[in-house]
Amino acid sequence: MKSRAIAFGSLLVLQAALVVTGGAVRLTGSGLGCPTWPQCTPGSYTPVPHQAEGQLHAWIEFGNRLLTFALVAVALIVLAMVLRGGRKDLRLLALGQVLGIFGQGVLGGITVLTNLNPIPVAGHLLLSIVLISGALSLFQRRNVSATKISNASNPISIISRVHIALAFLVIALGTIVTGSGPHAGDLQAKRFGFEIRTVAWLHADAVIALLGLSLTLYFVNGVSKKTKKVLRAFFIIALLQGFIGYLQYFTGIPEILVAAHLLGATLVWIAAWRIRLSIIRVTN
Repeated sequence: MKSRAIAFGSLLVLQAALVVTGGAVRLTGSGLGCPTWPQCTPGSYTPVPHQAEGQLHAWIEFGNRLLTFALVAVALIVLAMVLRGGRKDLRLLALGQVLGIFGQGVLGGITVLTNLNPIPVAGHLLLSIVLISGALSLFQRRNVSATKISNASNPISIISRVHIALAFLVIALGTIVTGSGPHAGDLQAKRFGFEIRTVAWLHADAVIALLGLSLTLYFVNGVSKKTKKVLRAFFIIALLQGFIGYLQYFTGIPEILVAAHLLGATLVWIAAWRIRLSIIRVTN
């Protein structure tokens, strides 16, 4: 039981850490610290002395790549535990983690080879969000052999589906804001070209809508105490995230606040997914 919790929990933590370290790569201008893929520089899989990109940028980018190898190792351990434990209900989730991490590697390569085009950069983050969902589902279901799914036509379940879809939209709009802003990961990287004020306010409007829907869900008749508890946690995280978002916008988008906002987005998504899990499943 303890080893399973450690392995499944490590998978979730590492998936979230990949988002944060990816942000560090971009915010330090290290997106092309390793200018090629799968090698870091032509002829070498690791940074080499005196390369044109600079050692600091090279090792920051290379460190993010190394985290992917740690993720692969943990995901394979989780998959082995699922198969050995005979948990047929978790096989697809565990296999999806392994395949998704390899997909991240390929998408990361496309990102580098296209000189940090904002489309694969955004896709990189959104795939991480999907993989975080799977890792959280694995963690919460690790000790549950019998699963009860709520009625999909239940109004609460319907609202929760809209809620998680809106949360995903908020993050997707956030990637457009980022792809239109100054922190591209490299001075020569292409930008989306949208007016950042416009997309930032669209993003903020989606956040307000998400908070409103969360409040509606909280007061719907029949919502369990467990769901209300995770909804309260979601409100706290989302409000703090909103405060950071407005603060970074009105202070010229400093790197430290952008990093905090990226971490906050990850925590908001985890909190939103916990709401969904509390509604569709009966867990221990």
